[in-house]
Amino acid sequence: MSSILVPAAPITAGSEPTLARARPSRSLWRNAWRRLRQNKMAMVSLGYLAFLAVVALAAPAIAPHNPVQSDVRAAGQFRKAAWYDDANPQRTGSWDYPLGTDSIGRDVFSRLIYGTRVSLVVGFIPMAVILLIGVPLGLAAGYAGGGVDSVLMRITDVVYAFPALLFFIIVQVSLRETALGGLLNGLVLLFITLSIVNWTGVARLVRGETLALKEKEFVEAARSNGAGAGRIILRHILPNALGPIIVAGAFIVPGAIISEAVLSYLGIGVRPDVSLGAPFPTSWGNMILDGSKSWQSQSWMLIAPSLAVALITLAFTFLGDGLRDALDPRENT
Repeated sequence: MSSILVPAAPITAGSEPTLARARPSRSLWRNAWRRLRQNKMAMVSLGYLAFLAVVALAAPAIAPHNPVQSDVRAAGQFRKAAWYDDANPQRTGSWDYPLGTDSIGRDVFSRLIYGTRVSLVVGFIPMAVILLIGVPLGLAAGYAGGGVDSVLMRITDVVYAFPALLFFIIVQVSLRETALGGLLNGLVLLFITLSIVNWTGVARLVRGETLALKEKEFVEAARSNGAGAGRIILRHILPNALGPIIVAGAFIVPGAIISEAVLSYLGIGVRPDVSLGAPFPTSWGNMILDGSKSWQSQSWMLIAPSLAVALITLAFTFLGDGLRDALDPRENT
């Protein structure tokens, strides 16, 4: 059986072979942002957290009442939420007080708005301190290796072994009545308490990333070109480890917020500030403590701050999950 050979079309002077155009390359961060935008829950969470940030900054303009000022007409009474009626006109709901009042006539809704400030500050400042401690220690241990690595990791293991909640309670109880415990109504002591034992996880994470990255070809090339240890760490290792560090930071924030709520519920967290014009008059943990004592008379004193803590924790958790997926190096194609 003979085969017929079809001659190829001749290439004339004005013709060129058709080549597929290469897709323009995207950077790691542009790819990560593109994938994060595809994660609906992460974007909803990001929008909700941005909304809370605006609420915290604009609290004096948004809150209908001063959070520490009492309505003398409702003193000794629990005014119910706006949609409830009561036979007692001093207890029936009013849209002047959307979530009702506490026993001394303070507006629950205004206190909830101001409580946003404490939760965001308690979440982000300890996170920054934890990263400032854990990242340098992890970089030093992973890059130096040997004895430096052994010493730093043994210190990390000792701190990691101490029960965090027990440490929080001991420090808060011991130093609460000192000058340090009185700074910013106890916020400074709380920042120190939450930061001093929570850096261990970040240090371990960064050490592992550094051990893997320092064996990569681009690090070996930089070393062969005469780059020093500091330049290699800052210009090559740290930028490539930022993805896991950002994800770790996103998960640190909800843990700090929950810890503050637990400590305030136990009565050893942030101190309520009753002075007019106070920037941090209350926290959601303080409100949960107050609401737990009178939830039968004014249920929204307990429901509102509990929902607020739950929602901000879920928002950071969903955002952390989205960042982890978006910054996964296996997806950077």
